[in-house]
Amino acid sequence: MTPTLEVFFDCSSPWTYLAFSRLPALAARTGARIDWRPILVGGVFNAVNQGVYEARANPNPVKARYAAKDLQDWARYCGIRIGLPPVFPVRAVEAMRGAIHALDEGRLEPYAAAVFAAYWGALRDISRPEVLRDVCAEAGLEPEAFFAAIARPDVKDRLRANTEELIARGGFGSPTLFVGGTDMYFGNDRLPLVEAALARAVAASEAEAR
Repeated sequence: MTPTLEVFFDCSSPWTYLAFSRLPALAARTGARIDWRPILVGGVFNAVNQGVYEARANPNPVKARYAAKDLQDWARYCGIRIGLPPVFPVRAVEAMRGAIHALDEGRLEPYAAAVFAAYWGALRDISRPEVLRDVCAEAGLEPEAFFAAIARPDVKDRLRANTEELIARGGFGSPTLFVGGTDMYFGNDRLPLVEAALARAVAASEAEAR
């Protein structure tokens, strides 16, 4: 059996960028198929995790200093660059609708990689059409088809549905991952646990087949 790993994600999260950079190798090691599920993390926060906004408005300075160090330690470990975008939080709705289109075109991974790199690496405003046009070029997507797609009601509805589904399933942020449909994990630092869960799923399936 090929296990499926559902990944609910929003490119406006630096911790999601860390996880994204590690997931292809994890999938290769476990034989898992990744089911990418673009969401709007702001919609999740508004519904079930409004404390995020208070923490941003009134950060604990001691914790904030450590969090900044921790993020850079992880970025170094993952071999990616994560800076401080001048626009944060960013309006990511068009970029994440674009992820739905990229998924349909079979270009989700190069597209998401380009969005993450544009925002967190190059510190560009991914809400701007000219930035998304450059992202399309990087990801091998035709820009006019991209902009037509992200304006379509069905693409908007699918992004909204993914976000609402994550909330209904108990999620509260990005990245949220599910193994076997119900076994939920949150955050980049939980990937070793995700890998162990996928290994158990494979072993259980092989035992049943014998």
